[in-house]
Amino acid sequence: MASTDGLMPITRSFLASYYDKYHLQPLSDDIPRLSSQIRGFAQDLLHESPPTQGESILIQEADSQPPHKIDENMWKNRENIEEIIFLLERSRWPAALQQPLTPEDSELANVFGQLKDKFEKTFSTLVSFQEKNSERVFDIVMTYLPQDFRGKIIRQQRERSERNKQAAVDALVSAGGTIRDRYALLWKQQMDRRIQLAQLGSATGVYKALVKYLVGVPQVLLDFIQQINDDDGPMEEPRSRYGPPLYSLTRMVLSIRLFVSLAWERFEACKLKRHQITVLEEAAEVYTSEFVRFISFISEVFANSPFFISAEESSALDGGKNDDYKEINVAAGKTYEVSLTVESINSYIAWDFSVIQGKMSMDIGFCVEYINSAGEKIVSWTIIFHNLLPML
Repeated sequence: MASTDGLMPITRSFLASYYDKYHLQPLSDDIPRLSSQIRGFAQDLLHESPPTQGESILIQEADSQPPHKIDENMWKNRENIEEIIFLLERSRWPAALQQPLTPEDSELANVFGQLKDKFEKTFSTLVSFQEKNSERVFDIVMTYLPQDFRGKIIRQQRERSERNKQAAVDALVSAGGTIRDRYALLWKQQMDRRIQLAQLGSATGVYKALVKYLVGVPQVLLDFIQQINDDDGPMEEPRSRYGPPLYSLTRMVLSIRLFVSLAWERFEACKLKRHQITVLEEAAEVYTSEFVRFISFISEVFANSPFFISAEESSALDGGKNDDYKEINVAAGKTYEVSLTVESINSYIAWDFSVIQGKMSMDIGFCVEYINSAGEKIVSWTIIFHNLLPML
């Protein structure tokens, strides 16, 4: 869990002072060399046979700059790892490798089987990281919510929302969607989650007061999540520090996927050479080991980031005080009146109230009146809670 020196505004400079404590050891110097060699092998295959339309799309992606956001790169790596695993399924191998007739083909089949194992292990590590990270964020959010039926409702809503998202993915796959199609949808769903989070930070009026004071989310965290998707916001700091190494891994996995994809389609006409296989094995080893190392590092960094603080920590850092929160004791039979300025007639107003322990039952009434700028009473309603028992 994060350790902070108080509820400071989470600016880029504030995050810089935190990330100064976390230095990523440089990735292997072999990454650019191997990526270049693998890309060169792919180009040799293209000289023998021009690309298909699908291959042209993959070539264009391999030649493009990786995404800017760290989590989008994580999803891109996951997508390409899964594509490589798909290519390395035995049923996808060229016929000569599925039923090898020569020692050379048998050796190749063994190599590609081992490569598949490497990528599957890396894929599992990445999926586990993403799932744990998502759960960590949600669990921290839950600490700010009432630990009663309301929190349970929020959890149930989240579970229902995630089931609906998974159902959309399943429907896409059933309709013949490709791995690329599926990951485009998964990333859209991820961005939808982030947009909803940013909208929470940009809430205004009574709803903002409800989030800040009744739920207890500190203003500095609301300000931060409002900018969480901004390219020039506070999250640009970890991107500038840890993005470039990750970008090199994204480019590398794309090069590996491109080479294997082209090699499969041209296997009979362009037999793979021994030195190409050696470089491919080395590239797969370097990529999988370095990517797992990066995942381990970034997992620790984000788990301890100063924006991952629970409500308990927030309260302790803030002295447990909220100058904008007032507690009023209303004696039985008395009336307490509050005037509030709201944005519109449809604004929300929330009361947090309880009854004194020891009372058997009582009635509590609320009356709400809306008066416009001309002083005219537009709406008036009353609600009575009968025989309200004290909460135990």
